[in-house]
Amino acid sequence: MTSPLEQPSARPRTTGVSGRILRAAVTAHAVAAFGQPVFAGVYLTGAIGGLSWHARGADVVYSLAIAQLAAAAAVWPRTGTRWPLWVSLAVVAGESVQYAAGLEGLLWLHLPLGVAIIAALTVLVTAVWRRPLPDRERGGRSADRPPVPDSRAAGADARVGGGSDV
Repeated sequence: MTSPLEQPSARPRTTGVSGRILRAAVTAHAVAAFGQPVFAGVYLTGAIGGLSWHARGADVVYSLAIAQLAAAAAVWPRTGTRWPLWVSLAVVAGESVQYAAGLEGLLWLHLPLGVAIIAALTVLVTAVWRRPLPDRERGGRSADRPPVPDSRAAGADARVGGGSDV
């Protein structure tokens, strides 16, 4: 006999709508961010236009970071998953410093921070695509968690039937 905790969930662990929106936002943000070193490299090879591409790209990347933060904020109440919000908030903070450092020409900060942001986005993309982000059921519990058995009901079963099928 299996306990309620050992029984497979009736609903498979699939990513809900809010999780899919977060995945799209994180992926778009990462793709745009991965273009930034390319544009900077074009500038460093001597093409003056590369700097304007890098500046426009920074605007796009930062806008997508804000969109990702909004998507992560929407995921929390729908899935009960908080980590995407905190990671997105950290990425937005890092990109804010990155943006300011680039405008001020602080390459000693701008370059290593850019590498750290790319690394963080790589980990974040991997995490949101590997882990299911199921929407909660209407009762407030996440669809990927089985209900907690009522200890009073378990005790009543043991008293009535003795707990044995023999």
